[in-house]
Amino acid sequence: MRTADIRSRFLDFFAARGHSIVPSAPLPTPDPTLLFVNAGMVPFKPYFTGEAPPPWERATSVQKCVRTLDIEEVGRTTRHGSFFQMNGNFSFGDYFKEEAIAYAWDLSTRPQSEGGYGLDPARIWVTVHHSDTESRGIWHRVAGLPDERIVDRGDEDNFWSMGVPGPCGPCSELYYDRGPAFGREGGPAVDEDRYMEFWNLVFMQYERGPGTGKSGYPILGELPRRNIDTGMGLERMATLLQDVDNLYEIDETRPVLQRAADLAGIRYGADPEADVRLRVVADHVRTALMLLADGTAPGNEGRGYVLRRILRRAVRSMRLLGYEDLALAELLPVARDCMAPSYPEITAAYPRIADQAGAEEDAFRSSLKQGTTVLDTAVAQVKESGGRSLPGAQAFLLHDTYGFPIDLTLEMAAEQGVEVDREGFTALMNEQRERARADARARKAGGAVDTTALRTVLNTHGPTDWRAWHTLETESRVLALLGPAGPVPLARTGDVVTVVLDRTPFYAESGGQDSDAGLLSGTSVEAEVLHVQRPLPGLVAHQVRVTAGELAPDDTVHAAVDPEWRLGARQAHSGTHVLHAALREVLGPNASQAGSYNRPGHLRLDFPWRGALSPTVRSEIEEAANRALRRDLPVGVRWMTLPEAKELGALALFDETYGEKVRVVEIGGAWSRELCGGTHVDRSAQIGTVALTSEGSVGAGMRRLEAAVGIEGFGYLARERDLVARIAEQLGAPRAELPDRVADLLDRLKTADRENARLKQQTTTARAAELADTAAEVNGVRTVTTTTVGNAQEARALALAIRDRLPTAAPGAVAVGTQDGALVLTLNNAARAAGLNASQLVKQLLDGRGGGSAEVAQGGGLDPDGVTAALTALPTVIAAH
Repeated sequence: MRTADIRSRFLDFFAARGHSIVPSAPLPTPDPTLLFVNAGMVPFKPYFTGEAPPPWERATSVQKCVRTLDIEEVGRTTRHGSFFQMNGNFSFGDYFKEEAIAYAWDLSTRPQSEGGYGLDPARIWVTVHHSDTESRGIWHRVAGLPDERIVDRGDEDNFWSMGVPGPCGPCSELYYDRGPAFGREGGPAVDEDRYMEFWNLVFMQYERGPGTGKSGYPILGELPRRNIDTGMGLERMATLLQDVDNLYEIDETRPVLQRAADLAGIRYGADPEADVRLRVVADHVRTALMLLADGTAPGNEGRGYVLRRILRRAVRSMRLLGYEDLALAELLPVARDCMAPSYPEITAAYPRIADQAGAEEDAFRSSLKQGTTVLDTAVAQVKESGGRSLPGAQAFLLHDTYGFPIDLTLEMAAEQGVEVDREGFTALMNEQRERARADARARKAGGAVDTTALRTVLNTHGPTDWRAWHTLETESRVLALLGPAGPVPLARTGDVVTVVLDRTPFYAESGGQDSDAGLLSGTSVEAEVLHVQRPLPGLVAHQVRVTAGELAPDDTVHAAVDPEWRLGARQAHSGTHVLHAALREVLGPNASQAGSYNRPGHLRLDFPWRGALSPTVRSEIEEAANRALRRDLPVGVRWMTLPEAKELGALALFDETYGEKVRVVEIGGAWSRELCGGTHVDRSAQIGTVALTSEGSVGAGMRRLEAAVGIEGFGYLARERDLVARIAEQLGAPRAELPDRVADLLDRLKTADRENARLKQQTTTARAAELADTAAEVNGVRTVTTTTVGNAQEARALALAIRDRLPTAAPGAVAVGTQDGALVLTLNNAARAAGLNASQLVKQLLDGRGGGSAEVAQGGGLDPDGVTAALTALPTVIAAH
C-alpha cells in the first residue's frame, strides 16, 4: 500500500466518523517555543490549553513534522528521520478512551478491502500506564487482547504532558510484532526494534502543576473537559504495510536513496558506512524539499540555519560517497515525484524550490574547498602543538566566513581525531547575536512580561475586543498593568509597563507590519504607546511609557492611534502587496515573497532569486508598481475558507496559521490577491509612490528589495534629484551626459593610480638598492633596518625588495618600521637555513605579539618610540642566535 493511500485511508476513516479534516499546517510555526511543527498536536495546542475555543468537537489531520535535535542519529539508526508525517485524530471534550481505543483497533485491523490497514490482530501489543486500569479493561473488552499483550509502563513511557503546567494524562501505545528476524521475543519492554510502535493514544484528563521531568510535578485534579490526542506515525505504518526493513526503504524515501546510490556507483547494503551516508542523503533531501516547499529559505539563523545545515549535510554526504558533481538537481526531482501524490502543491512550487536549493549547493561547493583547507590547516596545527581541541574561534571563523554549520565542523574534525571547543564557539555566536538584537532589546526594554501573567488576564477577561480594522479611537478600560515581575498596582511618570485593555484600536505587530504608535489618555494620565503585540492568541498587549500622571488597573482611558502613523502604515503595507505583484509580473511566479517588513514610509521584501537584478529589471519592477498606483486600483477585503482562497489563487505566507475563515486582500482583483490581516489603503493611488532604494543579497538564492513609499518616497526621489543636480553643476555637464562624464573621470583616475603605482615601485626599487648597500653584518647575518612613511603593505614591499638585493649565499635579515606603528621582518633562504625564523624574531622584538611565517612576519600597535626600539634591538636579538 502506497504511503499516500495510507494517508488518505486514515482521513477517510475518521471523516466518516464525524471528524473534520484539518489540512496540515505549514512546517514553520508561529509558536514562539518552536522553529517547526514537531508533533501532530502542535497546531491544536491553543485548543488543548484553553487559549482559544476549538472550532470543532472532532478533528483529524495528517501533519507534516520536522525534528532535528537528533539529526546526528539520522542514518545511523533506522528509527530517526528529520521529516515525518503524523496521522492524528482529536476530540475536544467529545469522546474519550472507549471510542479512541475502538477507533484505533478498528482501523488497524479492518481488512484492506474494507478501508482498513489489515494488520494481524494476533501480532498487536499495547502498553498502558500502570495506574490506568480503565484502559486495560477497554483493551480486553474491545480488542479481546490477553493480559500478556497489555504491558504496564511508568511515567517515563506512558504519561504525557507538554512539559509546562496544563493538561496531561496517561497514554496507550500500539506496537506490531515484526517477527524473530527483527529481534528478541517478549514484547515492547524487551525489544522495540522487533515490536515497532505505530500509534500513540493520549488521554488528556488531568491538570498538572509546575515541576520538572516526566513526573516531578503535582496532579492538580481532573480537567473539566477531557480531550483525545492520538498520533500514528505515517512512515512507520508504511514500513509495516510495505514489508520493508525501515523508514528509509518506504516508497517516499527509497527512490531518493536508490538515485543517490546510482549516482555514486555503489550498491545499498554492500558497505555499512556508505549505507549510513545514503540514508542521510535520502532523509535530508526529502526534508529539505518539504521545508523549501513551505517557504523556508537557507540562512544563518533559526529556521534558515536548520535548512542550510540539512542541505549541506546532504551535499557533503554525496561527496563522501565519491560523487563530486551537482547532486541536488539530480535528487530533488525524485523526492518531488515521491511526495507530490500527497502534496500536489510541491509540483507547482518546484521551480522555486530547485532554484533555491541549487543556489545553496553552488554557494556551499565554492566555500567547501576553501573552508576544508582552512580546517585541515587548523587541525594540523592543533596536532603539531600536541593539542586535541580546535579553538572555538577557528570554528566560528569557519561558520561566519565559509558558511560551515558547527555540526559540519564537529563532524569533519572528529573524522581527523580532533574535538572542537564548542563552548568557545557558542560564546562567540552569542556575542554576535547579542549585538544583532541590541536594538530590539532597547526598543522593548522594561516591557518584557511572563506569559503566565498574560494568560491569567486572558482566562479572567477573555479575548481583547480588537478594532484596528475599523477605527483609530476607542474608549477603553485598563484590565491589567504588568511589569517584568508580574502585575503592578500603579505606573508613574517615566515607567514603562505592559497594558492590557478591554478593547483597542491599535494594530499589533504581525504579518510583517509594524505595530501602531499613539497615545493612551485619561483624566489623570497620558502614556505613549511604544509597541503592540499579540503574546497569546486573542490577547493584545500594549507596551507604554507613562509621560504624565499615573495609570492604574480599572482606569478608563481614551486609546488613540496616531493617524499619520496609521496612514503611513497602510501605504507601506499596500505598497508591499503592490511591489510583490509587480515583482511576479516582471520575473514570473517563482519570485514569491519569502518575508517582508513594513512601517510608515518604508518596506522591504525578500524573495528567492539567483543573482543580482540588473538596473533595467529593477526599473521595470518599479515601473510596474507605479503603473498600478496610477491606475488607482480598488483595494478590497473578502472573507472565505482557506480552500476557497487557494482555489481563487490567493497567496499565503508559509509561517502563518490560518483559521476556518481567512481574510483575502485584493488590489485590482486578481492582479494582487493575498491572505493578509494588515491595514491597507482604499485605492492604490493613495500609496503615493513606490521608489526602490536598494536591492541586494540576504543569503544564497535570496534577494531583498527595499523601497520608500508615500511622502517618504517623494522625499527620497527629491533627494536623488538634488544630488544629481549638484553633481551636474560641479562637473559642468548636462544631466543626460553625467554617466559618460563620470565614467571618463573614473578611467582617468585609474590611469593616474596605475602611474602612481609605477612611480612608487620605481622609488621602492631605487631605495631598496641603496639600503641593501648599507647592510651591517651581525654574527654573519647581513642586516638592514629602516623606516618608511607608508603603511604595513608598503613596508612589506620595501622589505622584500631590499632582501632580494642582498647576496643570496649569505644569511640576510631586513626589518622595516612604519610611522603608524607596524614592523615587518623578512629573512632570505640562507638565514632560514642558518636556523633563524622571522615569526620568532618578531615575537622576541614585540614581547610576544605579532606573527607570520618563517620567511615573513609582522606586528603592529607600536608607538614611534616602540618602532625605533624594535629596530635597534634587532642586531642584538640576531647576535643572540
